[in-house]
Amino acid sequence: MPDIWFWQRIVTPHMMGLATALSELGVNVTYVAEELMSSDRKKLGWLEPETGNVTIEIVSEQQAVTELVASATSDSIHICQGIRANGLVGVAQKRLSARSMAQWVVMETISDVGWRGTIKRFEYSRLLRNSRKAISGVLAIGYRTSKWVVQRGVPEAKSFPFTYFLEKNEPLKAIARPVGPFRFIFVGQFIQRKRLDWLIMLLGELMGLDFELVVIGSGPLENVLRAQAEKVLGDRVMWIGRLPSDDVQAQMSIADCLILPSLFDGWGAVTSEALMCGTPVICSDTCGSAGVVGQSGVGGIFRVDDKSELKACLEAALKAGVVTSAQRNMIIAWSSGLESQAGALYLLKILECSNGKYEHPAAPWDVAK
Repeated sequence: MPDIWFWQRIVTPHMMGLATALSELGVNVTYVAEELMSSDRKKLGWLEPETGNVTIEIVSEQQAVTELVASATSDSIHICQGIRANGLVGVAQKRLSARSMAQWVVMETISDVGWRGTIKRFEYSRLLRNSRKAISGVLAIGYRTSKWVVQRGVPEAKSFPFTYFLEKNEPLKAIARPVGPFRFIFVGQFIQRKRLDWLIMLLGELMGLDFELVVIGSGPLENVLRAQAEKVLGDRVMWIGRLPSDDVQAQMSIADCLILPSLFDGWGAVTSEALMCGTPVICSDTCGSAGVVGQSGVGGIFRVDDKSELKACLEAALKAGVVTSAQRNMIIAWSSGLESQAGALYLLKILECSNGKYEHPAAPWDVAK
């Protein structure tokens, strides 16, 4: 198997799990980034991921990128973050093109609403058209992204549905949860795009039902949201603040439903994390992970601007009741298709497929039920 290189802006756990899983399969993996972890993500509770046998290269200037590209073997495969406004990754892509080396683009869902969306569609069509000869294929993260890039000019044979594959959960520290009401959980920034205010407002219309809400995160709208929640939901809300990722997963594992009501999310990794903890998810249809949520068979998806649909999803979750141990174990078993080990095998099949060996492989989250 040729060497595989990852080119990213930061060393992110959402891609490092895939890189380490590939290395465990015997692939020689190099991960190049501009920094180990951004300060913003550290504030959100992100931890620097374990790197295992992956070679890490931190670069800060174009010359270092040029030297690394020159050092790569001619048959190596390069997985690059994005195709627009991607810092030194863009420099690497130009150098790789000059050497005629195999490079793949990882792309999340693009928000293309309004007049800005029109400009984005035009710009991505131009970029993808100009890069058509250089790009071996697109790893399209988000259930609409694969079709979207095809509409922008990528050949269908070169567009592959993909996701952020996460490392399998280690046994979580036990958290005592007394028998009580149905527990919703929200994990994210307190910003307008995440629309925690919608969740608070709509739960306020269901006060006749037995539930509580756990909120994990922080952000500029915290005071406004706390005031809204106190008025609408009273003492039914537990504000936990920021937590390390392991502690967030522990909280997810004793919740009955995670809600991601975002106006837009390129993916929304908390949805994958929740499902891997055995917790159903409700999200908007403009979250990239909506397709995975739909495949899970639990929780629900609502149209992004339809409050009545979100309310109906909340009511349906309450009607389904507290998640039992048996139900949680079934969801965990299904979510094995979201784990980094499954992602590594899927990526290798994609790379073989791109060599004309067989048709597109099925995405692991489509066949893991």
